[in-house]
Amino acid sequence: MSANSSSIRGSRVGSGPMGESDRGFQAEQIVVNYYCLNGHEHSVRYSASIEPEEIPFGLDCPSCGFPSGTDKKNPPQVEKHEPYKTHLAYVKERRTEAEAKELLEEAVSAVRERRIRLAAAASTAN
Repeated sequence: MSANSSSIRGSRVGSGPMGESDRGFQAEQIVVNYYCLNGHEHSVRYSASIEPEEIPFGLDCPSCGFPSGTDKKNPPQVEKHEPYKTHLAYVKERRTEAEAKELLEEAVSAVRERRIRLAAAASTAN
């Protein structure tokens, strides 16, 4: 078996001299680290030409979704959320007990009348 020795082995055609570092213009960047309450850390790169007041103080953590901030020792706390309100809870906010009772009676009487009509129509059809 003959050994094939090639001087361009391991490099792509047209790559230029080995170790070429000029691969185009790279814009200057600012790296900002964000920390969440669960100890996750993520970095975001911004253009160096951005104004400092345009860099957000807090972002959502991509790992857990909690809010994250730039202060590692004091990450933002999770705000308390109101529990989910049902439709009935919203109705109770708008209606008094007397109004609710009156509306319930109207709905029940409408259902009773409809059942009576349907029963009468079914008995005449037979």
